[in-house]
Amino acid sequence: MNNTGTSSRKDFRLSPKLILVAIGVILLITMVMSSFFVVDQTEQAVVLRFGKLNRTVGPGLQTKLPFGIDRNYNIATQVVQTMTFGGGSSVSNYNTLFTQQSTSSDSESRMLTGDLNIVDVEWIIQYRIEDPAKWLFKVQERDRTIRDISQSVINQLVGDLPILAIMSGERTAIEVESQQRMQAIFDSYGLGVKIVTVKLQNIVPPKGEVQDAFEDVNKAIQDMNRYINEGKQSYNKEIPRAQGEASQLIQIAEGYASERVNNAQGDVARFDSVRAAYATSKDITARRLYIETMEELLANTAGSGAITIIDKKLENFLPFTDLGAVKGAVK
Repeated sequence: MNNTGTSSRKDFRLSPKLILVAIGVILLITMVMSSFFVVDQTEQAVVLRFGKLNRTVGPGLQTKLPFGIDRNYNIATQVVQTMTFGGGSSVSNYNTLFTQQSTSSDSESRMLTGDLNIVDVEWIIQYRIEDPAKWLFKVQERDRTIRDISQSVINQLVGDLPILAIMSGERTAIEVESQQRMQAIFDSYGLGVKIVTVKLQNIVPPKGEVQDAFEDVNKAIQDMNRYINEGKQSYNKEIPRAQGEASQLIQIAEGYASERVNNAQGDVARFDSVRAAYATSKDITARRLYIETMEELLANTAGSGAITIIDKKLENFLPFTDLGAVKGAVK
C-alpha cells in the first residue's frame, strides 16, 4: 500500500519543462490579447510607446506592441458635445450623442451690458474633438478651460452692446462673432477642438421690476412693428391704385391732345384747300363760302322762330317769324 501511494505522488509531480510550457502559453495569450485593440467608428485612438506619443489611428481593428509597451487611448472625435451656460440644466440636440451637465450658477449668466444694464444670458456651445493628441496632452483642465474661455468671450461681446440690441437684433451677430473668437483662442491654446455652433438660449433682465419694465418695452416694440407693417400694407395698397389712376388720366390727356392736334391739322388742311380754290377763282369761291355760311346761320337760327334779314347797307330789315314754315308752304 505504501509503495503504491509513493508511486502516485511521483506520477503527478510537475516537471520544470511542463511549467515552462505553461508559462509560455500564458505569455503567448497575454501577448496576443495585448497586441490588438478596437477603435469605434466615432473614435480615433492615440497610441503611446513608453509613454511618448507614437501615432494616431482610425476606426477598426488595430495592432500595438504587447506587454504595455504601447498604450492606446480612444477619443470620440465624431461626437458633438454640448456644454450649457447659465441654465443649470443639460441641453441636447438632434445630432448630439454626448451631453455634458452644466455646473454654472447665476453669477455665470449675469453680465453687464454696454449701457450699464444687467442682463442674464443663457447659451450653449457645441464642439467636436478634432485632434485627439492635442486634446489629451496640450491642456490639463480641458472642460474648465472651455467654460472660462466661452464665458470670457460672451461677457466681452455683451459688454460692448446696449441691452436692447442684445435682446433683439444683435443676437445672431453675437453668436457668429463669439464662435470665431472662441475658435481662435482654442487654436492658440492647442485644445484640438472644433466649435460647431454657439447658440444664445435666453436673454432676459433680472427678475423683478426691471424684467417687468423690459417686457413692457418689448410689447411696445412689437406694437410699433405691427403699426409699421400695417402702414406698409396700406402704402402698398394705395400707391398702386393712385399710380393706376394717374396713368389713366395721363392716357386720357394724351388721347385728348392727339384728338385736338388731329382736328387742328384737319382744319388747316381744309383751310389750305379752300385757300387754294379761292386763289384759283375768287368770285366763285367767295359766293360759295357766302352761301354755305348763310345756310349754316339759317339752319342754326331756324329753330328760334324769329329771323331778321337786313340788307347789306343796313338801311332796312325784313323780319321772318317762321322761315321754315314759309319755305314749306312755297313747296
